[in-house]
Amino acid sequence: MRHTLRRRGILAGLASALATPVVPVHAAPQRAGEVRTIHGDCFARLGAARRTLVPNADVFVGDSVGTGPASSLALLLGEATTVRLGPEAQLRIDRFLMQAGGVLTLDKGAVLYDHDAKDRPDNLVVRSPFGLIAVRGTRFFAGPSNGVFGVFVEHGEVLVVGASTAVTVTAGMGTNIATPGAEPTLPTLWGRPRIAAAMGQFGQ
Repeated sequence: MRHTLRRRGILAGLASALATPVVPVHAAPQRAGEVRTIHGDCFARLGAARRTLVPNADVFVGDSVGTGPASSLALLLGEATTVRLGPEAQLRIDRFLMQAGGVLTLDKGAVLYDHDAKDRPDNLVVRSPFGLIAVRGTRFFAGPSNGVFGVFVEHGEVLVVGASTAVTVTAGMGTNIATPGAEPTLPTLWGRPRIAAAMGQFGQ
């Protein structure tokens, strides 16, 4: 389903998820989760400080988490959300509340998001240079695919918001955004080779 709406109208519905609370300058970092698995060079930056990540290391709200070439990483955020990054990816944890979702920013690379369906529904927004992805408890891929930015939903559904339109993507379907500022295409079925190539970025 494609919705032709003004971007500000769409964002109004996401305002509560995008609102980031003010954190005192000297407040201790808020733990968002931990590293589950790593392969290759994986790191996090909180301000100017760079940390090399290892299994079971904590990650915090405000962290920019990244991977090097031929590297991958899996994070557990909260108790029921797994986020995987492919090679040369960068993801900022802008906001995360254990049982209320949050805001992640995918600056580059590919992410595989997986929220346990047995847990309460998720309420999270993923921002990227290509648009917004509003999540409601699901498993989806977002990142480079077939020369464009693709979003593929394996379980559940997401709302993908472009410059002035939005599409609802359901299980087994995907959408493309050709360039930053372009609109998402109408969702279509992705073939097995494309799905395999997308998931292969995470070693799956």
